Amino acid sequence: MGRYFINVETLEQLRRQYKELLKKFHPDNGGSEEITKAVNVEYDMLFKVLKDRHESKSADGQNGTDSTKSAYSANMYDWENDKALRDMIQKIVNFSGIEIEIAGQWIWISGNTYSYRKDLKDIGFKWASTKKQWYWHSEIFRKRSHKTLSMEDIRNYYGSTRVDTMQMALEA
Repeated sequence: MGRYFINVETLEQLRRQYKELLKKFHPDNGGSEEITKAVNVEYDMLFKVLKDRHESKSADGQNGTDSTKSAYSANMYDWENDKALRDMIQKIVNFSGIEIEIAGQWIWISGNTYSYRKDLKDIGFKWASTKKQWYWHSEIFRKRSHKTLSMEDIRNYYGSTRVDTMQMALEA
């Protein structure tokens, strides 16, 4: 498929591999700026291909008949949202001892976040006291209901991808 991304069929797989590649090749982790740029170029190309594939399935009605789910799917992979999400991940990917979880267009951070609380606030994360986690979402996203969801509900509804940065640091 590409030089860095292997067997990517969905946008979720693309994002998961992107986070792993960033962790491996980011200049802060001993990688090079050239490789990071090449990964970003390949990501952009694959993102556009997979997004077009995803949107054509949505247009054909293959993603379900529930209008809420279809409306969410159509907006789930907006290019500007995705770029903002990627930019934010790059800012936190080197924090050690934390877990990063992507649920829809939200980033959730748990683990040993106490030492990073000022940094997280400065870059736009907020503390969710009921979930005991930090969260971030782009300004484009607006929550419409006042319903409070548990993390399990959020994972079930939006799906999630989890990256354990502590384990990845040990493996590197």
